Amino acid sequence: MKRRERTRQLIELGGLIAKAGLIELTDDDRAMIFGILVDAAATLRNANGDAAALLWRRRGRRAFADHEAPDA
Repeated sequence: MKRRERTRQLIELGGLIAKAGLIELTDDDRAMIFGILVDAAATLRNANGDAAALLWRRRGRRAFADHEAPDA
């Protein structure tokens, strides 16, 4: 992956953390945010990882759709 593509990817991933509200919810505690991500990675590695991935993917798609929907 080229440097510019990697930079764009990292910026987009940081945007997802912000969009999820984790910055405010954790009071910008980066150790806590990292811990959340480490815990999610461990969950994906365990026997129920596929079920967790399916659930989180559905929630994420729903959240994207809700976020993009115009206010009624």
